[in-house]
Amino acid sequence: MNEPALVQEWHELLARYSAVFSKLECRLQERHGIGANEFEALERVATGDSKCRSADLTEAIHLSQSATSRLVARLEKEGLVERALCEVDRRGIFVTLTEAGRERYLAAKRTHREVLNETLR
Repeated sequence: MNEPALVQEWHELLARYSAVFSKLECRLQERHGIGANEFEALERVATGDSKCRSADLTEAIHLSQSATSRLVARLEKEGLVERALCEVDRRGIFVTLTEAGRERYLAAKRTHREVLNETLR
């Protein structure tokens, strides 16, 4: 592939990502009081086993470790998740959904999928 075409493809990918992410951010915030990254964290925890390692969450939502930690702290403050130390490895932290978190996730999931359907099809 020639360089101008490669750069053009990159710009189109960025534009598409930005459009989808912005729409998700606005709609999830309006309807459910959470942003796109918060939704992604809730979904990762909800669709895994009953708990998710904090390190795995960092990788899944594509944020730095410190940004993920702040995000989880906000979700915990809102009563949507709980954190607990791993009993086997005290350095590890597990994140689990609360009942309120599961309810918020399930409600927001419909909105998330609606936006994906509108913007990616």
